[in-house]
Amino acid sequence: MAELTLLPYNPDSGRLILTTSALDFDSAESIATSFFDLIGATVKDSQQDADLLSWLLDFEGCPLMARAEHYSASLWLETMGDSGQEELLFLSQWLPSQMGIKIACF
Repeated sequence: MAELTLLPYNPDSGRLILTTSALDFDSAESIATSFFDLIGATVKDSQQDADLLSWLLDFEGCPLMARAEHYSASLWLETMGDSGQEELLFLSQWLPSQMGIKIACF
């Protein structure tokens, strides 16, 4: 899996953002799929646009939206409505302990 960097989590944004210099249009699907496997999420639906790839995920019974954009070399998870905040908080704390996930310092 590509080396991912986790940006500081801000619960108010409803997004958990990861970056990697390895992410481009051709590699986005592979990187995202490896990340989904790492967190144990199941892809329910996907969509590919010119600049953005999107996946509807099931993460432990919670629907999350995942998106990848090659311009920003980022992959992020978004809450859907009111659910998902606890799951993103959990992932923000759990991911740094996993292989290849670093925390960005600002």
